[in-house]
This record gives sequence, structure tokens and C-alpha cells, in this order.
Amino acid sequence: MLQINNLHAAVGDTLILKGLTLALGAGEIHAIMGPNGAGKSTLGYILSGRPGYDVTQGSVTLNGQDLLALAPHERAAAGLFLGFQYPVEIPGVSNVQFLREALNAQRKSRGEAPLSGAEFLKIARAEAGAMGMDMNMLKRPVNVGFSGGEKKRNEMVQMGIIAPALAVLDETDSGLDIDALRVVGDGINRIMRKPDKAVLLITHYQRLLDYVRPDYVHVLADGRITRTGGPELALELEREGYRELAA
Repeated sequence: MLQINNLHAAVGDTLILKGLTLALGAGEIHAIMGPNGAGKSTLGYILSGRPGYDVTQGSVTLNGQDLLALAPHERAAAGLFLGFQYPVEIPGVSNVQFLREALNAQRKSRGEAPLSGAEFLKIARAEAGAMGMDMNMLKRPVNVGFSGGEKKRNEMVQMGIIAPALAVLDETDSGLDIDALRVVGDGINRIMRKPDKAVLLITHYQRLLDYVRPDYVHVLADGRITRTGGPELALELEREGYRELAA
């Protein structure tokens, strides 16, 4: 599904990714762990097309399509979803309207008819209910006044409504207490653990992987993948740290 080959990327004059190669198959969940400054968030930004992050070498394809040749909105339409470490607030824009416009824009790109307000609200209520969110929260401006946990739940609602093919989740566990971590983990499994979808989890800690068990764990250090293993690798990292295992 996702194929990254020899990816080099820079921010300004600083090279961050230095030959990263990674492949995600359909139905797989991969976790990327590594020390601060290794390039984990940069990878997510590169995949989503964030301005200021420049690819200097290498290729990325999603379901055979050249991802790097697409604008950010085209990447979303192709099935990519990026979950932020710190979801942004958008004053003056209601969650409901934001999500309906986003979903209908993707439907249009696929040649599908837009959903009516009633059709969309049925989907939104189901997704909000599954994440334990009151529907009134979706009528508020996007993330405005939300706690850290509420912002992450809101992102899971967004992901459930959009139903992407590939979810890149950048430290989704950041700022979550134990109960919220379990709810968010259950949401990832419910929405994305399917044979036609894939997940790339970017995280510092093993705790999210207690709820979302990955097929593979990768160590990212100094801009490249230095080690790959199964879920047991995350436990080893938790015990030993990155100093020895990232080399």
C-alpha cells in the first residue's frame, strides 16, 4: 500500500531524513519509535505534504500512485489521513461543517454524490457515539476549548467519518490519560484494523501499543530505519532505551 524508497528530506539547509526505506502492506499496522530529533514527525509531514519540508531524493507511492507529485488535498483524496500530535484549533468553523465539507470534497474527487445534511449527521452521530463524545461537541468550533483528550477523540471521530486508506498518527497518545488512551486505541482498531487499510503509528512510548498491537515496530534514528522487529521490540526499547538499539 505505502512504499517509501531511499527518502531524503530537509528543512531549510538541515537534512532530516537520510535514506529512509519502509513498506506498509494493506491490513498492516506499523509503529515507528525513536529518540527526539530522529525525524519521526518530519516523516509524517513529508507524507502529508506540509510546506517547508523538501524531499531531496527518493520516492513515495500510495497504492501505486506517486504521493510526492500530489498537493496536500489530493493526498487526502487519495486516502491519506494525518493525525496531529497537537491538533489545531480553528475558531469560527464548526466541527460538523468542517467534516461535512471535507467528506464531500473527497466524495467529489471519487465521482460520488455529496451527502445531504441529514445523511452526514447520521454518520457523525454514529462516530461521535462510538468515541463517547456528545454530539453537541461537534457543533462547536473545531477543537476550541477542548481538553487534550477531547482533541484526540475528536480526531478519531474525524478519521471514522473520513474512513481513510492510510492513517499516519503522530504521537496520538500524547497528553492522554489511561482511560482516554484506551478509548483512542479502541477507536484506531475499530476504524483502521481492516484488510484494505493500513496504519503508521509514530510514538515515543510502548503504552499505546498495549491497545493497538502492531505487526511491525521500527526504530528511526538519525533519519533512517535502523532496526525492525515485532511488538517485542517496543518492550525492549522501553527497558533499554534508544542508545544501544538505535545504532
